[in-house]
Amino acid sequence: MQLMHTDYGRDLDLNLLRTFVVVAETGSVTEAASRLYLTQPAVSAALRRLTNSVGAPVLARSGRGVTLTARGQRLLHAARPHLDALVHAALAPAVFEPSTSERTVRLGLSDAAESWLLPPLVRALSASAPKLRLAATPVQFRTVAAALAHGNVDIAITVADDLPQSIARKALFLGGFVCLFDPRHARLGKLTLARYLEHFHVVVSYNADLRGVVEDLLGIERKVRVSIPSFHSVGAVIDGTDLLATVPAMVAEEQRASRPHLATRPVPFELAGSAMEMLWPRATDDDDALSFVRGHVVAIAERAARQNYGRYRTKARGR
Repeated sequence: MQLMHTDYGRDLDLNLLRTFVVVAETGSVTEAASRLYLTQPAVSAALRRLTNSVGAPVLARSGRGVTLTARGQRLLHAARPHLDALVHAALAPAVFEPSTSERTVRLGLSDAAESWLLPPLVRALSASAPKLRLAATPVQFRTVAAALAHGNVDIAITVADDLPQSIARKALFLGGFVCLFDPRHARLGKLTLARYLEHFHVVVSYNADLRGVVEDLLGIERKVRVSIPSFHSVGAVIDGTDLLATVPAMVAEEQRASRPHLATRPVPFELAGSAMEMLWPRATDDDDALSFVRGHVVAIAERAARQNYGRYRTKARGR
């Protein structure tokens, strides 16, 4: 059984129900107008529109006030709980409880960020938010703006160029570059620019070409033998060869963790690179769950920067 004709339903303004409920509770158009900060004629007009939409009278005059008709009583009984729930949903602050939240947070990670961030982040969240879930997807500086704008990711960790004002950004650390190589096959000694250019190189290119960060930022042309799409396999590629790889210092330390026989040297030129940043839509600044995860990302980045860059600088000074 239909409670409301479809033609009426299409035209029903839900604000009319709010006015009706207040009039029904007060029994007075005048009192309802005062509570709603409306004029009495505006309330009377709203009640006429509601009557037309419902198709039956919902109020009747009773002395100086109004009383509910049978149709009005049914409408009040059905509408008031839903209106109360809507008001509560709109006004009550969102409550995020890490220990019970089953939220899924979507992370966009550059290949250089995945290995230093994801394992400790999973461990940290397993301890403090055991039901919260992560969904990681690859991003890089050319794709991150669209991924955030389209809602494909909630938080991104990568290097980035110019971004719209709708995206907030926080620098995590400025990554320097080092030369990663296999000392069993590549005899470098003190790495000069001439010796650096004598060797063949492996580069990471997102364009599937033979240009890497050195060519793009410094205009130095190297003898490139291999181009790979990410940093994940760079250690495996140079292992057992005389190839050189110019990579972020943190990537080099991660590769050496599984291949400790590999070595690093400072690059023979100034190549600071871009800051690794955390990016997120400004519209989610007040999202407690995402703020919670962003806080963990910052803490992990600070710890990783101290451990990895500090370790590299100590070794570099000792040579």
